[in-house]
Amino acid sequence: MKKVMFVCKRNSCRSQMAEGFARRLGQGKLEASSSGLEASRVNPTAIAVMSEIGIDIGNQTSNPLSDFEAKHYDAVVSLCGCGVDLPPEWVTREIFEDWQLDDPDGQPIATFQRVRDEIRDRVEQLIFRLDGKTSE
Repeated sequence: MKKVMFVCKRNSCRSQMAEGFARRLGQGKLEASSSGLEASRVNPTAIAVMSEIGIDIGNQTSNPLSDFEAKHYDAVVSLCGCGVDLPPEWVTREIFEDWQLDDPDGQPIATFQRVRDEIRDRVEQLIFRLDGKTSE
């Protein structure tokens, strides 16, 4: 089973939604975690827009990247363009992607919903690629 780390600046919105999608859509195919360059809190609006589509991320926690070891992950995804700020061991994993999605924090709920849907599409594509690697 592949292990994926979703990283953002504060681990409050985008990376939390990505973790929620990966846990639901990749169930049985991958293990997902999320972290931030710094920890904060899971944004209540992110929790709300995920709840709209039946995914509960209310029990997820915001964690600093320093709590994890890169060697335990097959894929690393930056959701905010913070890849340039990650330690080298994180950007040299088997798969590294930098999605550079808009930060919905402080924006209207419609922005959260748009970013959520963009994350879902990208997580689906990532799962498909990772699943192909596990069946080779």
